[in-house]
Amino acid sequence: MATKTTDIKIINFLDSIKMLDIEKHKILANLRELIFDSFPDIRERMQYGGILFSLNEDVAGIFAYTHHVSLEFGHGANFNDPNNILEGKGKYRRHLKVTSLDEIVKKQAIFYIQQIEN
Repeated sequence: MATKTTDIKIINFLDSIKMLDIEKHKILANLRELIFDSFPDIRERMQYGGILFSLNEDVAGIFAYTHHVSLEFGHGANFNDPNNILEGKGKYRRHLKVTSLDEIVKKQAIFYIQQIEN
């Protein structure tokens, strides 16, 4: 079950993705659910064309692109990444490119999501 929101911008974003690409919508919904399951008090808002998640600061985001959904981590460069799954070369940010629901498990998204506060 997808996490409910009352933010009309997020509702409209998710609805528009659902109309264009049901698989991407399922990926977004699944990632949101994993984030809220791990951090029930996390806040979300629309920013930069995607959904940003904040605790004391912005910590993660999910963005829909033409061929994938990106799960972004603001401090991902500090994460434990034993299998070198995270992508990106920036000073702080890292991301996972997700092209199917199966990849959420295959790329161990929950392992990285649970490192957000560390």
